[in-house]
Amino acid sequence: MNHSLGMAIETLVAILLMLTIFYCVMLNKRLTRLKADEHSLKAVIGELITATEIAERAIGGLKLAVRDVNENLGSQLAAATQMSDQLYRQLGEADNVVRRLSKIAIAARPMTGAETVAAPVAKPSSAKAVAAAAEAFSERRRSNGGLAA
Repeated sequence: MNHSLGMAIETLVAILLMLTIFYCVMLNKRLTRLKADEHSLKAVIGELITATEIAERAIGGLKLAVRDVNENLGSQLAAATQMSDQLYRQLGEADNVVRRLSKIAIAARPMTGAETVAAPVAKPSSAKAVAAAAEAFSERRRSNGGLAA
């Protein structure tokens, strides 16, 4: 009986050793797959780092472009505002000139028959036309600081 108990224990140890070897083989396969996944994961992480660096450089470039465009648009907007103000002043001056010219034209033109009936004013003489023109000229000269144009 001693001999069969020893044989049973030896058999049990052999079976347990075979199970351990089988388990080690399975574990080795899993570790090999895990290492392969680790390498692919490192490659993916490297690509993500590269993509992040490229994106950061692109964002920096976009920030510079936005700043340049903002400065450029700001200066263009200021120039446009200044030009608009200048055009507004020039339109006002042009309106004054047209008003004065119309006064001169009205003073210089002879009155027709319909106008004499509607406005019983005597026909303006050429002296009055010259006086109106001189007045308009001097007005223009005073408003432009000495320039008569």
